[in-house]
Amino acid sequence: MPAVDTRPPFAAIGGRVPGEWAALPTPCYLLDEGALARNGKILGDLAARTGCKVLLAQKAFSNYDLYPILAPYLAGTEASGLYEARLGAEEMPGKEVHVFCAAYRDDEMAELLRWADHIVFNSPAQLARFGPAAKAAGKSVGLRVNPECSTQEGHAIYDPCAPGSRLGTTRAQWDAAVAQNPALPQLLDGLHFHTLCEQDSDALAVTLDAVAAKFGDLLPAMKWLNMGGGHHITRSGYDVATLERCIARAQRDWDVTVYLEPGEACALNAGFLLTRVLDVVHNGDTTVAILDASAACHMPDVIEMPYRPPLLFAADAGEKPCTVRLAGPTCLAGDVIGDYSFDAEPQPGDLLVFGDMAIYTTCKNNTFNGMPLPAILARAADGSCRVLKEFGYRDFKVRLGH
Repeated sequence: MPAVDTRPPFAAIGGRVPGEWAALPTPCYLLDEGALARNGKILGDLAARTGCKVLLAQKAFSNYDLYPILAPYLAGTEASGLYEARLGAEEMPGKEVHVFCAAYRDDEMAELLRWADHIVFNSPAQLARFGPAAKAAGKSVGLRVNPECSTQEGHAIYDPCAPGSRLGTTRAQWDAAVAQNPALPQLLDGLHFHTLCEQDSDALAVTLDAVAAKFGDLLPAMKWLNMGGGHHITRSGYDVATLERCIARAQRDWDVTVYLEPGEACALNAGFLLTRVLDVVHNGDTTVAILDASAACHMPDVIEMPYRPPLLFAADAGEKPCTVRLAGPTCLAGDVIGDYSFDAEPQPGDLLVFGDMAIYTTCKNNTFNGMPLPAILARAADGSCRVLKEFGYRDFKVRLGH
């Protein structure tokens, strides 16, 4: 086994397992404060250089105990609905709260207007229905647009610009709506687009060309342009120069305030999931290590995206002498994390460390099969760890009754 794993997901721990981790409970999430601060500084420096405003997309990272680390670098938070909007307002006080939802509820709008500063609507119909009340409440109103420009490959189901997408308003839809209701443009303060997923800024440049072609005539009347999320700004090798040129172009051509709302970039490579091997079974040529962590329950993106998380000191199947399938303990046959190769076969009791586990984990996990939720810990700059949250039987029970 090499002495150090030099991959970025493990840079925060120097590519080694700290000795004190042997005493930590498993499974547990461990959020690294130093890595969060590093990401925050990169985003804050971008904002300072360009004049753009950066928001935390809470759908990816909602661990509000650590918001104070990111808050000094950010303009505020982005929410996907009422609860996230309230969380952002409460836990980043004094900062902006932006919200976008594919469709809003009548019975939530009054409370949403209490918490949010910017409200983005998905369709002209929703804009017409709720926009006047939002404007009357002094909120900044926006419309999510669909530039019909796909830059993603291989997973159309997650592509907001895929044919038949429910997300965003096409130019044809907008023109038809305005023909029926000429007052609609007067409600708008800004436009929003979100088409990227873990992509570099070259994809943004292509998308911005499409936005200019489809909606460029509307933008001079706007106060702001929100370029959404999916920008992997804090990833090593990300092309920041092209991003800055895109921001400058929007500011120059349309005289708008530019917003970015990354989620992953805020907490990229800033967390770990610690787990132990419970058992090792052999079925034909396949060796399976059953862990106390579940893909289905504790890292659902592994199944939903699908996604293969990095594992400390492990490689792709076949690269090292021993290939092992890692799986969870639930009854779901598909509760499989993936095939990894090791220098030697893992044994019951071995500690395994998955990287890049701060994003889309704690905010998406579940208790299927009655699986306990992992504890959430924070790791300080000096390496010390503290418990932020522990879960027990009652957390499982009260989700479904009193």
